[in-house]
Amino acid sequence: MRLLVSPMNLEEAMAALDGGADIIDVKNPREGSLGANFPWAIRSVVELVAGRVPVSATIGDLPFKPGTASLAALGAAVSGADYIKAGLLGVRQPEEAIELLRPIVRSVKEHDSRRKVVAAAYSDFRRAGSLPPVELPQIAAECGADVVMVDTAIKDGRSTLEFMTVEELKLFVRSAHDLGLEAALAGNLGMRDLEAIGSISPDILGVRGAVCGGDRSTRIRAELVRALKDAL
Repeated sequence: MRLLVSPMNLEEAMAALDGGADIIDVKNPREGSLGANFPWAIRSVVELVAGRVPVSATIGDLPFKPGTASLAALGAAVSGADYIKAGLLGVRQPEEAIELLRPIVRSVKEHDSRRKVVAAAYSDFRRAGSLPPVELPQIAAECGADVVMVDTAIKDGRSTLEFMTVEELKLFVRSAHDLGLEAALAGNLGMRDLEAIGSISPDILGVRGAVCGGDRSTRIRAELVRALKDAL
């Protein structure tokens, strides 16, 4: 299981690296769960990391605007991100999800077929009014994405495990694997959840708050990254 840590600036990216993160995921928490950072912020982290680990970049909790989303995805890829992560917040039906995700994948893969697209749904989909995560693996496979993820849309201290059961999340991971995809899990998860996370067995665990001391609005601390990495 790889540990993905989500810094918002160079100082935090260095702390994540020093702590042993496997993937550095550039985001902007001020703009939401998967808030997009600026191209120059992504480039600066890519330069800092210098190929030691992959760099991921979020492109937003996206509305149903396929053209806008595909341009954002290309921007992240051109800025050097290895993984381009898209939150499918503004879709309710599988047909809309396909219409949004397919041009994201195309814009990234036409630029560089080695780049990976991460499609994210939300464990709190009922209150967010978005697509149920159980439907995402089939959609992502059909569109040519590489990774599917479950996160929380609303960051109010509640975790993915409060909105989906361990069995539902196991099914999500199995479905992804059956379709040749990797599966990632995030959403206010941390040390207290390691037993459940271990039983679900995602390929990637994504965190921010857990390595900021519980408050995602503060800064990432290298010692907390290391402690979580060691526990995994």
